[in-house]
Amino acid sequence: MLLRPKNRGIHLYLFSPPDYALVMIVLDGQSLTVDDVVAVANRAEQVRISEQAMAAMSASRDYVEAAMCGSAPVYALNTGVGLLANIRLAEPEIDQMQVNLVRSHCCGVGEPLPSNVVRGMMLIRANVLAKGFSGIRPVVAERICDLLNHGITPIIPSRGSVGASGDLAPLAHMALVLIGEGFAEYRGEVLPGDRCLQRAGLQPLQLRGKEGISLLNGTQAMLSIGCLQLEEMEGLFYSAQTTAALTMEALRGTPAAYDPRLHAARPHPGQVRSAQHLLDLLKGSTIPRTQGEGGDRIQDAYCLRCVPQVHGAFWDTLTEARRVFAIELNSATDNPLVFLGDDANPAGAILSGGNFHGAPLALALDYLAIALCQLAGISERRTERLLNPALNQKLPAFLASQPGLESGLMMAQVTAAALVAELRVLASPASTGSIPTSGNQEDFVSMGMTSALKLQQGLKLARMVIAIELLAAARALDLRQDTSTPALEEAKALFRRQAPAWREDCVLSVAMEKADRFLAGDPFRHIVHLEHAEACQ
Repeated sequence: MLLRPKNRGIHLYLFSPPDYALVMIVLDGQSLTVDDVVAVANRAEQVRISEQAMAAMSASRDYVEAAMCGSAPVYALNTGVGLLANIRLAEPEIDQMQVNLVRSHCCGVGEPLPSNVVRGMMLIRANVLAKGFSGIRPVVAERICDLLNHGITPIIPSRGSVGASGDLAPLAHMALVLIGEGFAEYRGEVLPGDRCLQRAGLQPLQLRGKEGISLLNGTQAMLSIGCLQLEEMEGLFYSAQTTAALTMEALRGTPAAYDPRLHAARPHPGQVRSAQHLLDLLKGSTIPRTQGEGGDRIQDAYCLRCVPQVHGAFWDTLTEARRVFAIELNSATDNPLVFLGDDANPAGAILSGGNFHGAPLALALDYLAIALCQLAGISERRTERLLNPALNQKLPAFLASQPGLESGLMMAQVTAAALVAELRVLASPASTGSIPTSGNQEDFVSMGMTSALKLQQGLKLARMVIAIELLAAARALDLRQDTSTPALEEAKALFRRQAPAWREDCVLSVAMEKADRFLAGDPFRHIVHLEHAEACQ
């Protein structure tokens, strides 16, 4: 069963031990967090809609019902959509148009999105609807929660969104299962949507006016990917930090460049965090250094000396992305939006706008891809320094047991270089590449889903680059037969359980894959206590 801290978002607590509780996430349109998305997407936490959100949805639905009965044209209620917005629908056509919208927008292609991404986007969409600005019946949001709670995961192709009117195609494939069509995964089987609903004891949703478009307009696919990648990237920060500290030990570097006084003089929060974390990892080291009095170097190369500046900038990029994602998680991204009457506007209004546009997320996702390239790039330079006999402080060439007879890790650095080259391509922004769509009505699009998909790809490559450095750093320490700090010895021991040491040349891809799988488990986040680092957030 899942245990989580009590201080994240709004939750219904089923049990209440002193510090942790089994929880159900309660959606109110205002309090969803990145951590909640990770919990539902990866660990299947249960979900429900708050009573206040149910009331808000009911009130906005009443307003929509009245508007549909009126004589005035209202976009997507009694008109077509996009360039067809000038076509007025007869009353009997209104409900059918919503079903047609879902079917016609199911034009995704390519491999399916991972199930955790789909679960994340379903959760976020339910939360957006729970805000009460979409004019849908509460049952629509409830039914999305039903799919989550019963483990029904729509099959959603990954390509087909330009992130303009939101992620239209991905969300349409999600909505298709709600109405008993399409395909979904249920208890390990991929089945037609109606059979999944039937097996779970659910009825297909009969869409009414405004409800089809309210399921389609929004940024939830790219945002789900962003939230899940952000969680992994935070873990990768600690992997890179711990690996860099191991490399520092193996290369006899000096932690003088991590002195808090240096970083207080340039107090970027991530830089301060990185430096203090590195000092914590290196605390108590007895490995002899080669700098200063009696040493042959005045200072280390940038890939060691500037770790706090580079890793810290990476962390600050994650912090900025988390800020953007937190706003978007609780934002109304539908179109049009329903505003009930208040003192300033007693009559209320249904307003058509562009809150579905993915520009804020596209820029953040591209920024993350650039940061990944930096993190991997400096890691590859540390790997080169570990292997190069001209730079590695009297370690064997390429960390081979018998250089010449054996090549050691020579080719692992080549692989790292190839991956960094590919990361540079993936760091090229997608958000600058608008292509007009929908008869030039949607003439400037975000390409945010492209940004999200290439970030997914980039994270896998960057993690492997750091895994290669970890393999080299651990090998170097083995060859030196050094004993490092308690924290780093613990880290190395954890790693060696997954990737045992070797003596002679071996098939390196096997060892590299083991190292990559090890880092995918986020093993180093809690190697040292982070009292100092937490204070810098």
